[in-house]
Amino acid sequence: MTEQLVIAHLVARQPAIVDWLKTFLRIPSVSADPAYSSDMAAARLLLLERLREIGLSGVRLLDGGGEPAVYGEWNGAPGKPTLMVYGHYDVQPADPVELWRTPPFEPTEIGDRLYARGTSDVKGSTTIALEVVAAYLAVQGGCPVNIKVFLEGEEETGSPTLRSIVERHRSLLMADAVLSADGGRASAMVPTINTGARGNAQLEVRLRTADKDLHSGRYGGSVRNALHEMARLVTSLHNTDGSVAVEGFYLGSAPPTPKQRADTAAFPYDEAAFFSDVGGSSHGEVGFTPRERVTLRPALDVNGLWGGYTGDGGKTIVPCEAGVKLTVRVVEGQDPPAVLQSILDHLRQHCPKECALDIVAMNDGSPASSLAPDHPLVRAAEAVLERETGHRAIHVRLGATVPITAIFKQTLGIDTLMFGYNLPDEDVHAPNEFFRLSSIQDGTRAWTKLFAELANYSPAAFVR
Repeated sequence: MTEQLVIAHLVARQPAIVDWLKTFLRIPSVSADPAYSSDMAAARLLLLERLREIGLSGVRLLDGGGEPAVYGEWNGAPGKPTLMVYGHYDVQPADPVELWRTPPFEPTEIGDRLYARGTSDVKGSTTIALEVVAAYLAVQGGCPVNIKVFLEGEEETGSPTLRSIVERHRSLLMADAVLSADGGRASAMVPTINTGARGNAQLEVRLRTADKDLHSGRYGGSVRNALHEMARLVTSLHNTDGSVAVEGFYLGSAPPTPKQRADTAAFPYDEAAFFSDVGGSSHGEVGFTPRERVTLRPALDVNGLWGGYTGDGGKTIVPCEAGVKLTVRVVEGQDPPAVLQSILDHLRQHCPKECALDIVAMNDGSPASSLAPDHPLVRAAEAVLERETGHRAIHVRLGATVPITAIFKQTLGIDTLMFGYNLPDEDVHAPNEFFRLSSIQDGTRAWTKLFAELANYSPAAFVR
């Protein structure tokens, strides 16, 4: 079979694949910090060169007003489905750098692990996808399906200009479905298929109680303290059990279906280890297991809270200003802007009239996404994973958010299968992020077979 020749080619190329991945990882493509703009450009240049080297046509940058996406295509399979292969080249900041055991942007092999920022999220899996396309073109001279590669540069900042990119290049980006290298495996023990993800949104507000910081000897006890007032506001957002106290927050949230709860229960999950591994404890909406709360229910979290003096020693002031950053995770049926509005209404209602509450930043984010259990993407992935592992894959939902799943559905009308090969213990977004080198061989085998399996479907089968 042709796919076996492609797999053999990929196995032989594994050292070269790892070397290229290391080159990719050495570029600190941090999209959140403008200081890394030249590194973002360097990452794009590397990817443009690689797509041309692979043999894709129409290789270019797609600009939407922010960090451009990298694009290339191969359209040599008439009558076969057209798949958009998605990945992203941006990474999270390395901070706190002092907690890294190896340099965050100097990839380091330790056993089966490759340590560096971006290895797991998601340069490792992006490389897997690109190398499978390259292998098909090198061995067979073509792919079983038509390919459009789309590599985003703003995933780690919430994909703020992705909709603009799609609007500007809609005809170019039309496809039958999306295969995403982002959104990895949920377990190393059993095969899983991601059939959905929570959506998200972000909010930052500032509270002021006076024109300037005040001497606590002259004013303490007689004026409002911004930190005290912000602490009260933040505390009012949740009930004592951890559920959200904001009126309207849960509005529209679809209750978990019996199948979703059954799939969640079937997933091998050590609840005690889930908390002990991070030194945490169970807390949240009653009536749901921790796993259900993480994947099937909405959440509101305080990400940062600040104000006053935080340097060494003491400073006797009454702070005049305090700030808070909040994020929400939403489920099917919820509208992120409406959820943010319910939080703003709550904050304004509970804020004393003598205080000023201002919106500093608000990102509507993206809604939750779902993939039907009988979708061709799911059926094809089930067939491949069962042949590869000998076990039927469990359907799972992600607690995290992959914005493109909802955005591509809304703007292009196409569905996305998340088929990344990273694993949940790889310290994504944290110091000492790593990716298993064995996942490169596992991932390239599975992607090779998935392309071949999807070629058995007509383009019409993807219309929903």
